[in-house]
Amino acid sequence: MRSFIEDRWHIRGSDGRRRSDRYGIGKQWRARYHDASGKEHAKHFELKRDAQRWLDEVTTSVVTGRYVDPRAGAATWDEWVGSWVARQAWAGGTVAAAGTALYSVPWRRRAIGQVKASDVQAWVSGETKRGLAASTIRTRLNYVQMAFRAAVLDKVIPESPASTVKPPRARRADVAMDVLTLEQTAAVLAESGRFRPFVEVCLFAGLRLGEAAGLQLGDVNFLGRAIQVRRQVQGSSIASVTVVPPKYGSERTVFVPGALTSTLSAHVATEAIAAADNYLFRTPVGHLYQRNNAGEVWRGIRARAGLPETVTLHTLRHTFASNLIASGCDVVTVQRALGHSQPSITLNVYAHLWPSAEDKTRAATADLMASVAALADSPRTENKEPQVSGGSYR
Repeated sequence: MRSFIEDRWHIRGSDGRRRSDRYGIGKQWRARYHDASGKEHAKHFELKRDAQRWLDEVTTSVVTGRYVDPRAGAATWDEWVGSWVARQAWAGGTVAAAGTALYSVPWRRRAIGQVKASDVQAWVSGETKRGLAASTIRTRLNYVQMAFRAAVLDKVIPESPASTVKPPRARRADVAMDVLTLEQTAAVLAESGRFRPFVEVCLFAGLRLGEAAGLQLGDVNFLGRAIQVRRQVQGSSIASVTVVPPKYGSERTVFVPGALTSTLSAHVATEAIAAADNYLFRTPVGHLYQRNNAGEVWRGIRARAGLPETVTLHTLRHTFASNLIASGCDVVTVQRALGHSQPSITLNVYAHLWPSAEDKTRAATADLMASVAALADSPRTENKEPQVSGGSYR
């Protein structure tokens, strides 16, 4: 990198315009450098030390690999994220979620290089005041942080203004998560009507709404009592419905009780489902279920069962996981049944449902005490002299 500092004298003419003149008044320093591609960048300063400081900062950024073309950050946020998202190998649902997050920010038409940390924090605070759930804000902030990190890697901006911004604290899982009681579960099934097989698949196989909606006849092994999760339905309206592979790591086989396969067998017979690629669940007019129409049916069931509004279709999946954990299943078993890509995801969501170390210690010690007490309280047998044979004790 080549850099220079030049002095320029200037005066103002009668028209008010500044003119170069070696004998004028008012000195100005022009600092300039050429980057690796040969482009010249220049800036003017009143003081020579300020010009030198600017060149020193540029030189340091080049040496440390943090140099960014000053003109690179001139692209607007919309322009940058539009090109960035287009380069990602994301599924349609991820692209939609990213778009919702990235285009919810107030700096969409500003240059990406002008966005400050205070702007990002103000946006997060505003989303919180609007009443968005902490988990939703966390997801949106995650996409925004990803976009800024990508801009740093592409040398569009020197550093991310979102790196230190924190999302609002979420409620503790043990407080925020709804799990149905036996009585509530029975009430839900009793009020489900023709939607009951769909509900049972979510409740007794732990499938997500989209995974249940994407089930086909060929996915159910009736003799082997297993369900294969091979696809999911995405979209929130009839027009936007798409059928795609499950979330990464969610392809799986769920082993289910015979009672569930019996329910599905009766459903298949009632609906006259014959071909392996026929979908198991459709609305009365033949549409696939998606977030809106399945949610509408669920809200009716919930109201008739007398459940609070916080209980959603996803609560059935939580109830499934809770039952596995209560039955003694380890984290890897639960992870595979739920289709989580990593055990850490399962623990992040359901750790509070597993017995704590204190619970295990207390239970183990109680068992030991009970065993010792039973032995101590039993009638003692008379002591007998040991028998000697061959000069040794037996």
